[in-house]
Amino acid sequence: MMLALRSLLFNAAFYLFTLVLMVVWLPVLLLPRRWSWHVVPFWARLNIAALRWIAGIEVEVRGRENIPEGGFIVAAKHQSALETFALVPLFRDPTFILKRELRYIPIFGWYTARMKQIPVDRGKKSKALASMTRHAREAIDEGRQILIFPEGTRRPAGAEPQYKYGVVHLYKELGCKVLPVALNTGLFWPRRGFLRFPGKVVFEILPAIEPGLSPAVFSETLVRDIETVSDRLIEEAAEANPDLPVLERVAERWEERGKVPSAGHVHDAAAS
Repeated sequence: MMLALRSLLFNAAFYLFTLVLMVVWLPVLLLPRRWSWHVVPFWARLNIAALRWIAGIEVEVRGRENIPEGGFIVAAKHQSALETFALVPLFRDPTFILKRELRYIPIFGWYTARMKQIPVDRGKKSKALASMTRHAREAIDEGRQILIFPEGTRRPAGAEPQYKYGVVHLYKELGCKVLPVALNTGLFWPRRGFLRFPGKVVFEILPAIEPGLSPAVFSETLVRDIETVSDRLIEEAAEANPDLPVLERVAERWEERGKVPSAGHVHDAAAS
């Protein structure tokens, strides 16, 4: 009962904060982006604080020393809505690659346009790729950080990875570093779930992948690095939080994939 109440309160606070702040801050859209941008990390930090104090979810970030200077691509695992705002304060001037449809949401869409987020029309693959590349190159030239979720959509914790070609294309065309980010957010903020389970969410920033690799080697390296560490973070969370309901489904997904946990914590926690 308490879990449902805390989840309800956080969800209400999250959407209320977002709506109220977007309306109150509308005048900043008239300012140059370099000044108006600061409202976005403020909104993100407010939600992170609400997540901790209301839902009991702490956010830990590891590997900050791996963040390069200047413009580069950030390729993050995507398990929940949490990373769409929790990653923002980690970078100086980030821009997301997002669905074009989000531009049409009243008020919210105005912010994505003013903050020069990169829209992608997923229904027009070749044109969408060319447009995304052009905008991404402009962002890199401006010293910005391009945040992309290589799987294109949220994937449940423990699910078979499904990386798309977009990040490989950008790596090849832009010739810049790619910063992999592993995480375990789906254990505490399940995809399409209402409940928010208390515990420690971990984001781990891995060493950057340097430019110059072949597309095949880059793709293999990126998937291996992100998936290996994300699986380790799931096992760490299972050891610390053996009662997490999501662990049962994670164990089932890993069994379907023929994956054997290195320490057995996921299966032990799911069976307890």
